[in-house]
Amino acid sequence: MTSPVSSIRNLGPAMESACARAGIHSAEELAALGTDETYRRLLSTGTRPHFISYYVIEMGLQGRPWNDCRGSEKTRLRSRFDALVAEAHDPARSELERILNRIGVVPLPAK
Repeated sequence: MTSPVSSIRNLGPAMESACARAGIHSAEELAALGTDETYRRLLSTGTRPHFISYYVIEMGLQGRPWNDCRGSEKTRLRSRFDALVAEAHDPARSELERILNRIGVVPLPAK
């Protein structure tokens, strides 16, 4: 039996719809993918990048309120979010390069 994406704390109907467009149809699937891969898929299907929606997923998967993200944890998550957005929106990279980057073969450019 599967649970809807919206059964994860902090995630509502809008996130459930965005996940469905990205091919993620259950809370269990989202949890197995984790925050980064889920967000990568959301970006690849047209979801506009927004840091709060990224960390809402992370907090929800931990069973924590969305506004519990603070301090060094928030800074660390911001760094991960920025890397995902840079990867998703780098017009200089081909689709093959983006895929190779996901598996760690092609590094992101230094900032």
